[in-house]
Amino acid sequence: MSNKNHRPDTQVVHGGQNRKRNAGIVNTPVFHASTVVFDSTAQMLDAHERTIKKGEKHLFYGRRGTPTHWTLQEAITELEGGADTFLTPSGLSACTTAIIGCVKAGDHVLMVDSVYEPTRSFCQGLLKSFGVETTYYDPLIGGELAALMRPNTKLVFCESPGSHTFEMQDLPAIAAAAHKGGALVAVDNTWASPLFCQPLKLGCDISIQAATKYVVGHSDALLGTICVNDAALPGINKAISQLGMAVGPDDAYLATRGFRTLSVRLRQHEKNAMAVAAWLQKRPEVKRVLFPALPDDPGHALWKRDCSGASGLMGIVFHRTSPAAVAAMIDTLKLFPLGYSWGGFESLACPSSAGKARTARPWTEPMPGVRIHVGLEDSDDLIADLEQALGHFNRALG
Repeated sequence: MSNKNHRPDTQVVHGGQNRKRNAGIVNTPVFHASTVVFDSTAQMLDAHERTIKKGEKHLFYGRRGTPTHWTLQEAITELEGGADTFLTPSGLSACTTAIIGCVKAGDHVLMVDSVYEPTRSFCQGLLKSFGVETTYYDPLIGGELAALMRPNTKLVFCESPGSHTFEMQDLPAIAAAAHKGGALVAVDNTWASPLFCQPLKLGCDISIQAATKYVVGHSDALLGTICVNDAALPGINKAISQLGMAVGPDDAYLATRGFRTLSVRLRQHEKNAMAVAAWLQKRPEVKRVLFPALPDDPGHALWKRDCSGASGLMGIVFHRTSPAAVAAMIDTLKLFPLGYSWGGFESLACPSSAGKARTARPWTEPMPGVRIHVGLEDSDDLIADLEQALGHFNRALG
């Protein structure tokens, strides 16, 4: 087994392993279970006490988890430096459950303006109907967030870097301001993964992953994770329990299997992405490459301070653009198929006009752009594919 004193690469490989619990099996088997039977009423009551009241990982009922789930939960908790980790059926459900676990009717949420669009939709839809108000804030605000805090602000939600526009947030400064005002801080940390950034160690209370992306890593399972510190634990635990959140053991197994190779995959993603980003910067069509790991990116200093690496997701902003030109580029890519999601071994591309939803800090760059995920293919092949596709882009612009 690993421990908190080991380095991240070791934690990824050994975290959550329990030889005694797994009878010496390296990969925790898939436990398909709903009903768990007991030898006596006393044993059932003991299991209830340990599971429900004490929060122990003990077999009680399938929805409460099995060793298949616990292995992944414990591995992520160790890497993130948290008190516990909860699993949800998707990245979006991790975001929405984390929010629900922190607020009640009459409360106020501060939500970053660059947030993943479905999370914004939840805030403007169901959350609003529950009597919770959301205010969107400039992702670059830092410690000035204090001016937006209200007596009923209970949660500050961050996403660093932001979806599609890739602004880095000053998480320690935001956390300090939020805590002073009595609010918890949640971070969608999917871009960096728990390997390259640990928000709880930067002062935040909740670290959220769309584990569908880099943790699973193979585009074959949906999963969300919510890692919490002691302050956030009671509220998130209550939300998970009362919402009936449960994850199938096969998906948990696939996520654990992907987690074991997270470090080697992410470093190859980073290597390829840096090569592709550097090449794109030299293209005459490209105004900006949105990628915090680039030295001239506005968020580079924060990325370098808070992250130990970069993933493969980036945005492309053009000097001149049009929907037809972007479609011509994407439709002629061979190694970047058009698809939602990212984080798998394969490269992907999609149009990006996320700035249309902004309210707190308008996005003034030309739209549409292109968001690409740089996969594990040979970077020279990826660059050659982008080069031929940009030829179609230019011809469509005229």
